[in-house]
Amino acid sequence: MSTTIKKEMQFSAHNYNPLPVVLVKGEGALLWDEKGREYIDMMSAYSAVSHGHRHPKIVKALETQLARLAIVSRSYHTDVLAEFLQYACELFEYDKALPMNTGAEAVETALKLVRKWGYQVKKVPEGKAEIIACRNNFHGRTIAIVGMSTEPQYREGFGPFPAGFNVIPYGDIEALEKAITPNTVAFIVEPIQGEAGIMVPPIGYLKECATLCQRHNVLLIADEIQTGLGRTGQRLACDHEGVHPDVLVLGKALGGGVLPVSMVLANDAIMSVLTPGDHGSTFGGYALAAAVGLAALQSLEEEQLSERAVVLGERLMKGLKTISHPAIKEIRGKGLMIGIEIDPAIIDGHALALKFLQHGILTKETHQVVIRLAPPLVISEDLIDKALEAIKTVFAEISQYA
Repeated sequence: MSTTIKKEMQFSAHNYNPLPVVLVKGEGALLWDEKGREYIDMMSAYSAVSHGHRHPKIVKALETQLARLAIVSRSYHTDVLAEFLQYACELFEYDKALPMNTGAEAVETALKLVRKWGYQVKKVPEGKAEIIACRNNFHGRTIAIVGMSTEPQYREGFGPFPAGFNVIPYGDIEALEKAITPNTVAFIVEPIQGEAGIMVPPIGYLKECATLCQRHNVLLIADEIQTGLGRTGQRLACDHEGVHPDVLVLGKALGGGVLPVSMVLANDAIMSVLTPGDHGSTFGGYALAAAVGLAALQSLEEEQLSERAVVLGERLMKGLKTISHPAIKEIRGKGLMIGIEIDPAIIDGHALALKFLQHGILTKETHQVVIRLAPPLVISEDLIDKALEAIKTVFAEISQYA
């Protein structure tokens, strides 16, 4: 065990179980460890590095802004925030945006927003607002968010949880219709469930959800923190079905792989319920983050990263489906967001991730049974092919009796 790993294990809370590698450098879709060994990044920090490591335009934007101004209180205006918000609102076709830092903070912001809308606009009785979420969701790690989680480990030891959340099966439109009551203010959903194991809902599900929510005056919140910004082959995963959610939550890739940047977008009819003092964040929308977020969105468009995800995702999926192995139960996903479901009776996910590591592929398991493959959208065809060869080699080495 390296000295670095020993030191981290000694001084860090043990809320993660990292693979035994110490990374010191990254560029594009590649990473290097402290010994100089090269790896292909097939995780992208759960989509936070969709633009690749040290993207030149984003790094330049960060350096340029840092030389001018990093942060002042939101008690004052900054030129770069105005530009960032305008670009985001026009790009995603919303009236207003509320910048935050992490994805979890953005989700919390959306929950507060729809509750206040429910009381002020829908006239739900005070303290009775209900929000519907899906089983196996992953919207973050705060107390309120894990309160609507169905993952036992995320909940155990952290209660009591806030009331007002109703959880239904994912991909089940009938369950959603049955769950809606006069006090329902919103339905929050991931277009593809990432942490659950890259679960893709039935075709037409999001469209049906949007129609149903509109019929019952319920706000549709799309959590596009992982799926948004080109990851699935469209600017937003909702775009595959032509759905324009009432409330859009963005994060991860919005920070261009260099800073935590998140955002909630909605039209005036919803966002106007917030007044000065209702919500805020010291770093939400600070100048440095605004410059990075703007560069990240501009790069997404200029480099046609969504279109790249379509072509490269098809190449990766096609290559994966040529692998015939009893450990592989299913391969699913969209764009460059792919999961390999494996049979834990043959090999568990963590052991498989370690084998990939040995062959220069950085990935991670989800719930021991799904391996994520979600490389930076700037990855080359050659690196896709190199990753496929390594993946094939790993499965060739796995005995069905392992």
